[in-house]
Amino acid sequence: MTEQPPKTLTHNPDWEVTPEQVRQWLKQGEDIFILDVRRPEEWDIARLEKAVLIPLQQLPQRVHELNDHRHKRLVIHCHHGVRSLRATALLRELGFKHVHSMAGGIDAWSLTVDATVPRYH
Repeated sequence: MTEQPPKTLTHNPDWEVTPEQVRQWLKQGEDIFILDVRRPEEWDIARLEKAVLIPLQQLPQRVHELNDHRHKRLVIHCHHGVRSLRATALLRELGFKHVHSMAGGIDAWSLTVDATVPRYH
């Protein structure tokens, strides 16, 4: 039996965006920066096109790498959305204004937007 995508994905619109919204922004050609905060071994399994990997544990030391993107819309994702919320909070504390976590992470992306992106546990 194939797993069905969730009917609705609950999220906080002030801090999170749905995978469908991210897809829409990309389709519309919006200049967004996608930050992946998972571990390298997760990145090796599945990744989003145009995403940049900075694992959450390295983000405080590497935040300077995002300075050129400070005024862009930043979408942060992880596996299910927990680490990306932590990264969103950190970047907002550091003055990044347009930062959102992708609710449900890459797993929700695979279920609701692009089934070719592998799922993992």
